[in-house]
Amino acid sequence: MTVAAPSAPAAGDLVQSVDWAAIAPPTIAAVAALVVLVADLFVPKRRVKLLGWGAIAGLVVAVAALVPLREGDRSTFCLTTGSGACSYTADHFTLVIQFLVLGGALVTALLSLHDTEEDLPAGEFWFLLLSSAAGAALLPASRDLATLVVALEVASLPAFALVGLKRGDRMSGEAALKFFLSSVTATAVMLLGVSFVYAATGTLHLTEIAQNLDDVPARLETLAEAGVALTLVGFAFKTAVVPFHFWVPDTYVGAPLPIAAYLSVVGKAVGFTGLILVTVIAFPTYADVWGPALAVLAALTMTVGNVAALRQVPTRAWSAVRLLAWSSVGQAGYLLVPIAAAAYSGDDQIGATVAYALMYAVVNLGAFAVAALVARTHPSNRISDYRGLYATRPGAALAMGFFLLCLAGLPPGIIGLFAKVTVFSAAVDAGLGWLAVVMGVNVVIALYYYLQWTAVLFRAPEGAPGEGTPADRPVPVKQPVPVAVTLAIVVTAAAGVVLSGYPQFVLRFAADTLF
Repeated sequence: MTVAAPSAPAAGDLVQSVDWAAIAPPTIAAVAALVVLVADLFVPKRRVKLLGWGAIAGLVVAVAALVPLREGDRSTFCLTTGSGACSYTADHFTLVIQFLVLGGALVTALLSLHDTEEDLPAGEFWFLLLSSAAGAALLPASRDLATLVVALEVASLPAFALVGLKRGDRMSGEAALKFFLSSVTATAVMLLGVSFVYAATGTLHLTEIAQNLDDVPARLETLAEAGVALTLVGFAFKTAVVPFHFWVPDTYVGAPLPIAAYLSVVGKAVGFTGLILVTVIAFPTYADVWGPALAVLAALTMTVGNVAALRQVPTRAWSAVRLLAWSSVGQAGYLLVPIAAAAYSGDDQIGATVAYALMYAVVNLGAFAVAALVARTHPSNRISDYRGLYATRPGAALAMGFFLLCLAGLPPGIIGLFAKVTVFSAAVDAGLGWLAVVMGVNVVIALYYYLQWTAVLFRAPEGAPGEGTPADRPVPVKQPVPVAVTLAIVVTAAAGVVLSGYPQFVLRFAADTLF
């Protein structure tokens, strides 16, 4: 049954109803976090897995709560002045991003079940993960700067603790500190920018900011420009855009592997969603400023990320995770392209970013799921440790090969190919031919290291006849795979196959429906 969208409160009416259905997804995740935290006091240690399954159940219910909102016509917490501005809007853009972040948190939870039984404190871990997911689900619905900043910090603050949750691990503590310092700097810069924007426009609602920026008094124009620039710089930190990317590799290596997967997908989705909201909805007046700036940042980000990934030594400890980290920086550059293009040719280009984000989320989570599997026998997670994976675990090797080919944009990863073509098209349609050329060069660079890793999967394992086995690299004993990890690999691989089967439908939906 479809429920009619709530009517805006009458002008002057200080009492307004809350559309609980609209705010259900982030609310359910937040309530589940509190339930898990309290339950941790009573659940015996031998049954600690129940907390994990409870967290997974909460995320499943949160995802299911998106179904009644599929019409995309709900909003709540609206102004009583008759302007129609609301603080929370559940449109199609919101629902797609909420599905992405809650689904990403769900896959992360599956990957974490085994770790919380042995290495990580279960109660704290699940509370922090669900709290961060609640903030991530709130952010795409935020339509004023105050709610946007609060949602961003609710998503980020628990992530600091999650990164440093491996007690007694020096690398984990160092990673958490770097992540914390960079994020706090970003927040400080962003809040300064928000305060400037508010001083210049007199409002925090995105739609009203857009209207008021068209008519800023001359004496406040410099203040408004500075506010816009500082706000965008803050989001550039959050999205790991070059030159604000320095925290990424060490943070991914030091964090528990499922949390590295979470940051690479959900953290990135949160940052890019906020960037889309402030540029396209709040700051279209300054498109001639942020458009070229984002185009240059996109070129720098994809180039630095791919060149750094290319330089990873396969035998270096944690080289697999570092390559995925630098790859995520390069992918961030591709995600920036349609946002920059929107400054030149209209908001419909944003659909390309969302479609690319959906593809990237599925296959990157899958790659981290296979990395978590390999880490059970090779804790150092070198790229060379994947040699001969097909001989020992053919399903995992085929899945990893598929994920890497999707990231590279090669068949059979059709959705990766279509997503890259769509981003190319967005750049060309916006008249950014030079950016399309830079992207083409970077795609070729990325092909090398993605294909090199894919080839390693199918080489004969070390220790096979004629290969020899180094004395310090004994052939590991095959261990049973946790059911949850297997399920995460299967779910992401199946989603990638489905998306590859219907790429035009996904891209058409993103382009025609979201903006």
